[in-house]
Amino acid sequence: MTNNFLNDTSGKSAQIKRQILRLCISHEESSISYFSKTLGISVPTITKLIGELIDDGFLLDEGKIGTSGGRRPSIYGLNPHAGFFVGINVARHHFHVAITDFKGNLLHYIEDIEFVLESNSGSFRDMCRKVQDCVVAAGIPWIKVLAAGVSLSGRVNPEEGYSLTYIVSDDLPLKDLFQRELNVPVGIENDSRALAYGEYMTLGKHADKNMIAINLSWGLGMGMIMDGHLYYGKSGFSGEIGHFPLLDNDIMCRCGKIGCLETGASGSALHRMLVEKLKEGRRSSLSKVFKETGGIELSDILKAIQDGDVLAIECIGKIGETLGRGISGIINIFNPGLVIIGGRLIVGKDYLMLPIRTAVNRLSMERVASDTKIRLSTLGRKAIVLGNCLLARKKLLGI
Repeated sequence: MTNNFLNDTSGKSAQIKRQILRLCISHEESSISYFSKTLGISVPTITKLIGELIDDGFLLDEGKIGTSGGRRPSIYGLNPHAGFFVGINVARHHFHVAITDFKGNLLHYIEDIEFVLESNSGSFRDMCRKVQDCVVAAGIPWIKVLAAGVSLSGRVNPEEGYSLTYIVSDDLPLKDLFQRELNVPVGIENDSRALAYGEYMTLGKHADKNMIAINLSWGLGMGMIMDGHLYYGKSGFSGEIGHFPLLDNDIMCRCGKIGCLETGASGSALHRMLVEKLKEGRRSSLSKVFKETGGIELSDILKAIQDGDVLAIECIGKIGETLGRGISGIINIFNPGLVIIGGRLIVGKDYLMLPIRTAVNRLSMERVASDTKIRLSTLGRKAIVLGNCLLARKKLLGI
């Protein structure tokens, strides 16, 4: 299969072919007359280019569709086997990998691959090798991978390909380093924006074109879909809700400022809160391990919440209440149709959501908030890496 037209950014035929593929993503299956009318291109030209796309393995003839009369037109859709996209989400002590087919269907998801995030070339190459090994082990030849998407927490500039939280080389952007090691086109993204895009695209025709996705993990981030598009801001650093100076708690944030929302609504805040209460002598199922080891992990706290630990539930309720204050402000400013809460802390379910909704009902403008639905992610931890795969396809096709 040849995919030269995907690398041709100037040829007219290549541009039209990408437009056809983009229409198939948004409309699933379409006819020649639909392509011709939508793109303003003659039927013979569209017919010729569709034939080439079929020959190259990118489109499938899905057969005839019924009409009220006359000849029944053929409809065309993406060939899921045309190639694959790989999504990688890099965290502090591990990374996750997802693989989708050309239609965007999630084929494989591998989570918590052990990896220590170190800013050196050896560690970086080791991660890239592990990614390729995971894909091959899943039965996908690496040569069939069309593009990859990588997400990291913190400030990421997708246009220039830099991450301000993970720097391997002073000479090359992180995106270029990934492309050199993986030998495919690579885009990098902030993890919260990848989460937002994964959720938005999964909703399909039920998606709200103005939605917010909250990434409630060790830190606190936000991705925004505005009028159907990811919103980046001037420098590509939008969505830093965690560093909104909302709280009067005199707690220093990891950004160096005081009173950021993240200091009261995040996994790190939950961890700090519970440790403080254990030191005060509050009883919990975690008391024994804390006494024996002098510490606990966030994963221990999240499991305790799922197991019904009263103290852990009390703490995540506080997290929800504080986050609800922040969401109230977001609703008043942006008037989104949907707010999705994702990230590791959503295992708290109603213990988290009830205080969020209570705070929103109490603090947001009623006429604005009544237009906004708030719910937990249904994709869970898969949302970010799925978003990376779909962003890789988006970039490759120039959407």
